Amino acid sequence: MRKSRSIALLSVGHACVDVYQGAVAALVPFFIAERSYTYAAASGVVLAASLLSSLAQPLFGALTDRWAMPWLLPVSTVLAGIGIALGGVSGSYALTLVFVAIAGIGVAAYHPESARLARQASRGSHTAMGWFSLGGNLGFACAPLMVTVVVAGGGLRLTPVLIIPALVGAALCVPVLRALHAGSGSRAVARAGEDDLRSFAVLLLALMCRSVVFIGFSTFISLYARERTGGGAAAGAVALFLLYLGGAVGTVVGGRLADRRDRVTVVRGSCLLTLLAATGVVFVPGPALYLFVALTSAGLYIPFSLQVTLGQDYLPNHVGTASGITLGLTISFGGLASPLIGALADATSLRTALTPLIALPAVAWLLVRLLAEPAAPRRTDPAP
Repeated sequence: MRKSRSIALLSVGHACVDVYQGAVAALVPFFIAERSYTYAAASGVVLAASLLSSLAQPLFGALTDRWAMPWLLPVSTVLAGIGIALGGVSGSYALTLVFVAIAGIGVAAYHPESARLARQASRGSHTAMGWFSLGGNLGFACAPLMVTVVVAGGGLRLTPVLIIPALVGAALCVPVLRALHAGSGSRAVARAGEDDLRSFAVLLLALMCRSVVFIGFSTFISLYARERTGGGAAAGAVALFLLYLGGAVGTVVGGRLADRRDRVTVVRGSCLLTLLAATGVVFVPGPALYLFVALTSAGLYIPFSLQVTLGQDYLPNHVGTASGITLGLTISFGGLASPLIGALADATSLRTALTPLIALPAVAWLLVRLLAEPAAPRRTDPAP
């Protein structure tokens, strides 16, 4: 019961912080409409949120390898909320970049410690880690709907209202800290063996491919759905919602599949699913687009929590660092590519700019074929 309660609390907290990671992409159409940003300028906002997050997350991971820092959970959640709340009311493009970057730091600070605590609480269960990841994916899924409801009626000046989930998440972190306080200064699982740097590096390359596909679609799928379906803001919000919601379902499915089969096999299959689904997103017109958006999301997210635990097992002596890199550097890597996608869209069309994303799942599949399932961690003392 204690294991289930801890995972549930961490999952809720994960949702409250990741809603701000999803909010950045959800705000892009409003920046374009209200401030006349170009595609390249709008994607620069996504880059600002991603860049500092990608750089800071491994640093926070290294710190949590040395010290337990559960207080980061509520602090980072509030920081992410403040950044998004102020990003919409800032008077200049430069200030907007600064505030969304602050939100990115908040997201970065949250993930390594929460992933370490979730792995400890899950006691090696891939299904439990899937439920933890589900919280973050639900936060992503709610972001476009939340932003649309708040901003569509009154404009970007209403973004301070978006801080409410951060305040709720910070309050809910209190029972999380109490539940995990007894084990916060120790490691429940000790792993034997050397760090497998080669496998970890190959996994990172595969995750970078995944990151570019996900960030590319999340930045532009709303605008692309409007273009391909002839709909308005609601059509774009639905597409972004499906991109995130399909991931929520895929994460739970991935955990269950990995408990029955090995993680590497599941990751390989998800790469092939993403390849086929992304092709449909780019080339299938009309309402059928939404089906392929959901399938692409599932393909991207089925291996999500599995790749985190694979990274932890490839670097058993640096679990926090592995969590920070797999959750931060590689997930945010796509933000570096988003301005290039935006510039190509400005010069040609959105369809042309999104077409190269189809090839990346195939590259990821080839990389994952080089990986082997790591040995299961060996428990040396009972979990708290």
